Formats: sequence, C-alpha cells, structure tokens
Amino acid sequence: MPKLPDLKVKLFTDGAEKAQILEMAKQHWIAGFTTNPSLLKKAGVSDYAAYGRDLVAAVPNRHISFEVFSDDIPEMVAQGRVIASWGKNVYVKLPVTTTRGEPLFEAVRSLSRDGININMTAIFTPEQIARAVDALDGGAPSCVSVFAGRLADFGIDYRPIMQDAIARARKTRNVEIIWASTREVFNVVEADAMGCHIITAPADVLKKLPALGTKTAAELSLGAVQSFREDALAAGLKLAVPTSRAAE
Repeated sequence: MPKLPDLKVKLFTDGAEKAQILEMAKQHWIAGFTTNPSLLKKAGVSDYAAYGRDLVAAVPNRHISFEVFSDDIPEMVAQGRVIASWGKNVYVKLPVTTTRGEPLFEAVRSLSRDGININMTAIFTPEQIARAVDALDGGAPSCVSVFAGRLADFGIDYRPIMQDAIARARKTRNVEIIWASTREVFNVVEADAMGCHIITAPADVLKKLPALGTKTAAELSLGAVQSFREDALAAGLKLAVPTSRAAE
C-alpha cells in the first residue's frame, strides 16, 4: 500500500467553496482545483466572473477548472474565451455534448488551437475518449475528465475505459486524463497504479490520504472492535442476560 509521498498521480480538489479551496491550497500536495455548475450552485455563487477572478487571485499558481454553462455551442465557445481571460492557470471546462447530444469536439479543437487550456468533461464512453483526445492532441495543455465513479455507480466496469483513456493520452504531448467523480480513497490508489495523470476528489476524501499505508488490516480490525466497545459503554447500553448464560 503506497503512502501519500509515494503517489505519482496529481491530486486535485473538487469543490467550489472558497474557504475550503483556500484550506486545501495550504497542502503542498494539492496540485489543482476543479469546479462545475452543480458545485457553484451548492456554494451559492451568482456572480460567476467576480467569483472566478477572486479565486484565481487567491490561488494563482495552480490549475483551476471553470465550466461554461450555456447550451448553445457558439455561446459556449464565447463563454470559454471569457473564462480563459481570468488567468493563465485557468482551464475551461466544456461538456462533451450539449443537452441535445450535439458534440463539442470541433469547438474544443478550435479553442485548444487558439491556446486556451481545455478540460473536456462528462466523458463516459470509449468513443468519447478517442474523439476528445484526438480533438485536443497538438493544442494547448488540456485534460479529459472521465467519470469513473458514476460508471461504477451503475455497475459499469470503469477500469478498461480508464486504461484506454490513459494509454491514448500518453501518446500525446499535451493531453492528461482526470479521474473524475471519485468516491473513495482507494480510487486514488487505483488511479496511481494505472498511471493516470490526475484524480480530482472531494476534500473529505483527500483529507484521508495522509493515513494511507499507516495501518495494517489487523490493526484496523482491532480498532473497529475497540470503537464498538467504547461506543456501547458511552451509550450506556444494557442487556439482561441470565446468570447461567453469562457464566458460559
């Protein structure tokens, strides 16, 4: 089992709360941050430009992904150019399609060739991976976010899909794969073992990483038993047992 210093995969925090981002930015092992409209809604963001510029000023030297929110491809491209202007460390997130299923591969190809860092997101299928990597190959530094966790949620084996994505990206000089929708600490271990470039995870998952490799399975077992006993005592649990049974 690797320990945190052994990990080669880059660790990004997935979230939009400024206070949490600043807290995680204090950790030297956090390499970047990813946001999306759902996270922005949860964080109560309404003035997107003010929020984005403020966050870039607060964390100027690490990757930060901000996503477009239009559902019209020309407007999405225009929003992407505005977002890119917020800072050199900004990556513009564009989904693989509109809500009508219209692909954005040519849009990201154009933006990438114009020097805009791209994070193409909501990637689930091998075909999407192949087309995304092809569209971004040779352009600006870019990422392809594959939603491994959501695939797993529906019983789909994400491992061959992730392995294919990583292999394709490693044949390029500018495309990296982000393991997205992370569910648990072991996903970080998996991503590292597969040679994935980046994994983005919620802060509560990342905060567990310093404990990697610090306990054996036997130690964890004993700890669980001890915690059950301590909680039973703290709760004042009582159960009447016949004397003859208690002596057995």
